[in-house]
Amino acid sequence: MDIKKRESLDWFFKQAFKATGLLTICMLGGIFLMLLYNSIAFAMDIKPVDFFTGYQWNPGNANGKYSILPLLVSTGLVAAGSMIIAVPLGIFTAAFLSEFAPPKLQAVLKPVIEMLAAIPSVAIGFLGIVLVGPGIAKLFGIQNGLNALNGSILLAVMALPTIITISEDAINAVPKSYREASLALGADKWTTLFKVTIPAAYPGLIAAVMLGLGRALGETMTVLMATGNAAAMPRGFLDSIRTITATVAIEMGEVPYRTTHYFALFAIAAVLFLITLSINLLGEYFANRLRKFQA
Repeated sequence: MDIKKRESLDWFFKQAFKATGLLTICMLGGIFLMLLYNSIAFAMDIKPVDFFTGYQWNPGNANGKYSILPLLVSTGLVAAGSMIIAVPLGIFTAAFLSEFAPPKLQAVLKPVIEMLAAIPSVAIGFLGIVLVGPGIAKLFGIQNGLNALNGSILLAVMALPTIITISEDAINAVPKSYREASLALGADKWTTLFKVTIPAAYPGLIAAVMLGLGRALGETMTVLMATGNAAAMPRGFLDSIRTITATVAIEMGEVPYRTTHYFALFAIAAVLFLITLSINLLGEYFANRLRKFQA
């Protein structure tokens, strides 16, 4: 292949990749504009103050209540609960794989962890109904185990592959000289891990947490099946809840077109879009810091 043909191919692929990237950005912008347009139409019927400060989501009649607050609190509750479980478990698992696990054990554990990401959310939700939920009900002496705690446990399982994989990469990126210097000063492996390696890997670990949180916030089917679907203000993890994603999934298929209820679903979707976008941008920011650290 001569130089001119090679340059032509390079130019073609460069433009193709550039067009693909621009198309992705345009699609994201189009989704946001669609959500924004319908959210503005909703704001014409319902005051934004009532939307963000009310305590009821009950759109079932002419005088329906359209407050996102109980849905937002429920979403935040189940996402925070999942991170409380998944973050320490994920980071410690990544540290074990990176620093202590023998090669043969790594060869077994890594594929198993990656397989968790391939399990359908419907299957995980079903396990929450038939296994985790009854266990929670029996443990706490309550009638119904379909609550925020159930959803938190299941979302933690779903977020673990993301957190473990990115955390392991962050820990592996810490220069070997850091560990050697710590050991040379008399520190053992555990002290080196907690005092040197993990603090040096903070940017990557924070990126892992942010991306895991985004995974938990965007999940639909699992929380729809396992949290009880009660659109009320939760008082704790043992209360049944309904998240924003579950609300859109349940109600969008049956809502009359271009009604207040219809526009309200777009409004809550827009709020969730902005939240997840912010979290993903933060995760990407810390991931870029990690890449600079590796360089």
